[in-house]
Formats: sequence, structure tokens, C-alpha cells
Amino acid sequence: MSTIMVVDDSTMAREMISIQLKRSGFSVVEAADGAEAVEKIKAKMPDLVITDIVMPKMNGYELCRWIKNDSKVKDVPVIMCTTKSEEFDRYWGMKQGADAYITKPYHPPELIDAVKQLLQ
Repeated sequence: MSTIMVVDDSTMAREMISIQLKRSGFSVVEAADGAEAVEKIKAKMPDLVITDIVMPKMNGYELCRWIKNDSKVKDVPVIMCTTKSEEFDRYWGMKQGADAYITKPYHPPELIDAVKQLLQ
């Protein structure tokens, strides 16, 4: 069973994504911001990270950059799932190393399909 880390400062958003992932057979670890995510990743590496962008302490861009620049975790796929929907936001997210960029609101099957595709 693959473990997915969901990083979002919104408790409701984390819970909604976590429920969808669990229903699809994934194990889920949650973090409220990028700094908490880094600590949890150092303790136990997930198979994939889904992160919001706008968060306190460490935002999703910074988290993605940290993941992609750390030799131990650089191969972990990152999906940015955010309300930032401008073309520049998507461009900047992909430039930081994101493997997929999904804007909120999204259709749950779209997120699950992206997760499954990146885990293949």
C-alpha cells in the first residue's frame, strides 16, 4: 500500500483529500505546513506528496524545492493542489519541480488519477 502525504494548512482540505485517498486504498500521512512535512518526510519517506502552495512557515513552492533538491527524497513525486490558478502559478510550480499541478476546486477522480499515474 502506497503512502501519500497531504500537506495543507486547511484542516477541511486535508481531511477531504485524505478521505478520497483512503477510499482509493492509499495510506495517508498529514501535515499542516511545509515545515511539518519536512520533519515527517525525514522520519518516514512517503511514496508521493500532495501539497497546497499558500501555507505558513514553509509554502508549497519551498517544500517542493526542498524535496527535489534533497538526494534522499528527490524521486518522490509532488502534486501541487491549490487555489492559485493563474498560468504563472502553474508555470512556477512546475519550475520548482512539481510533477503535477491541480487547481481547486477539482474533481476527486482527477486527483486520484494523477496520484495513480505518478506512482506507476
